[in-house]
Amino acid sequence: MKMPVMERNRIKKDFYWGGATAANQFEGGFIEGGKGLVKTDVMTGGSAKAPRMVTYVMPDGTTGTVSKYAPLPEGARAAVLDGYYYPNQIAADFYHHYKEDIALMAEMGFRMFRMSIAWSRIFPKGIEEEPNQEGLDFYRNVFEELRRHNIEPLVTIHHFDTPLYLEEEYGGFNNRKTIDLFIKYCDVIFHEYKDLVRYWLTFNEINLPLAFKYVLGDQTKKQEEDTFYMMHNEYLASARAVKLGRSINPDFKFGCMIAAVISYPETCDPKDILMDRERWEQGIFYSGDVHCFGEYPTYAKRMWKGLDIDFPESDLKELKEGTVDFYTFSYYNSSVTATHPIGDSVEGNLTRGAKNPYLKYSDWGWGMDPDGLRYCLEVFYDRYKRPLMVVENGLGAYDNVEADGSIHDDYRIAYLKEHIEALKEAIDNGVDCIAYTPWGCIDLVSASTGEMRKRYGFVYVDIDDEGNGTLNRLKKNSFYWYKKVIESNGEEL
Repeated sequence: MKMPVMERNRIKKDFYWGGATAANQFEGGFIEGGKGLVKTDVMTGGSAKAPRMVTYVMPDGTTGTVSKYAPLPEGARAAVLDGYYYPNQIAADFYHHYKEDIALMAEMGFRMFRMSIAWSRIFPKGIEEEPNQEGLDFYRNVFEELRRHNIEPLVTIHHFDTPLYLEEEYGGFNNRKTIDLFIKYCDVIFHEYKDLVRYWLTFNEINLPLAFKYVLGDQTKKQEEDTFYMMHNEYLASARAVKLGRSINPDFKFGCMIAAVISYPETCDPKDILMDRERWEQGIFYSGDVHCFGEYPTYAKRMWKGLDIDFPESDLKELKEGTVDFYTFSYYNSSVTATHPIGDSVEGNLTRGAKNPYLKYSDWGWGMDPDGLRYCLEVFYDRYKRPLMVVENGLGAYDNVEADGSIHDDYRIAYLKEHIEALKEAIDNGVDCIAYTPWGCIDLVSASTGEMRKRYGFVYVDIDDEGNGTLNRLKKNSFYWYKKVIESNGEEL
């Protein structure tokens, strides 16, 4: 019997090409317009080898710094101090350049712009009775500008920027009271922008606390329990936000956002295979399963073994009522899981372990693996049967501005080209991927290192790691290349 010839699944004409940023890394204007502080406002720059530091003041007035991963000393308060440079305070200054930046996005042909709302620009401390009108007006202006250019906003509600007051006074999402304050914030922005925003993401890379375990090492029993309860509170906040949003505007679409910190077993040793499977379950699937299925997976019992974990039945019912419509994820690199002694090791982007001899590595030690993008697209779609969006992908690299102002970032073009080819192959294999928004489409501050020189964008922002520069925007070679990619709907790479 002759089998029918299967036509290739091409990228759909309404595919959302675009780019992605986050308020705390891109926006600047850190205390303008009534905005309150977040943790990155009191965080210094760092590098691939030196961690970012948080500055603090003690009750007696003495000051100091600790690694961003460490707790503050007892009694200390995070504070902005003289003599330190805080890169996120200025960032790329989108706060004052949003019209120019959106015009550049429109020139490239963007159909979607992923951005976030800074909670502390709406409620500076997180506890106020009434929202900050200047903050509401700023985002309304941004959304209206995007709409004028026919660019769909994809809005992250929480992108690692809980108001600093809530972090210090409430313990952030370790405290269930924060859930109610978050829902109050959601209620305001859902009503305010119900006619301007359709696509929402609740929490950015919500799985990272568990993915972090492979980098930070062993934790105490209490630390592990606190992590699971904190994440549960965020899952619950997400579910409540989804349910609330649908009651305000039934046309709203909600997605989760997962960091695809994928890995491969180093060998065919069953111990490598099992450890790698558990790494995927803990670091990736655990969060996606709760968001998409509204329940904790069976393997959670293994993860909770030896811990005192017990969630109220009423919470579990709410998780079921607030599942997401689509699944989004970030993807940059892959890593290797090994149970044996390893030779060369690498570390970067929440990964640490054996070096993969089949991959090239970036200047920051990230294994560049376009096949990994196809791999996780197919795994995620097969698992969740929901539309997918690749909402972060890109290459952080040094860019050199030539005397004539040109920037020849062919290395970035090569990276993105290979990943778009992998995306197209996954679509050809039946994956329903509806958006691709590379990270840092206009240069911004690196979350991990606080550097500006680690650049991702199609547009160069003239500011260095010490805050020197004009903030002028310059188009890189990749700007013109990506414009052609969008014009051809991914056919011309």
